[in-house]
Amino acid sequence: MSSGITVMRRLMCAFGLFGLAVTSVDLVHAADIIKGAQIYAMHCVSCHGPAGNSVMPGVPNLARAERMLQSDLALLATLRAGKNTMPGYAGILTDQQILDVIAYSRTLRR
Repeated sequence: MSSGITVMRRLMCAFGLFGLAVTSVDLVHAADIIKGAQIYAMHCVSCHGPAGNSVMPGVPNLARAERMLQSDLALLATLRAGKNTMPGYAGILTDQQILDVIAYSRTLRR
């Protein structure tokens, strides 16, 4: 009987740890282009322009899709850390908000 109890304890422990792992993962929801547009207007438009046409020298032109050929994860990493004159947005925007901006930025392509 003790071996049955040991197996049951192990199973409960495994399921308990699995449940903890599942609940500690942030679920990413589908990107929201409307929220992305609002965030873009607040944080990005001064350099990238309202239509994605860069306003400053050296800033990627999003309308020409120079950087937009990268994956969402690559762009997410860049926006978190910052690049050249662009500040990093880790701690300022959530990953979901950054993904929303990426989704909106993809609509600016010509």
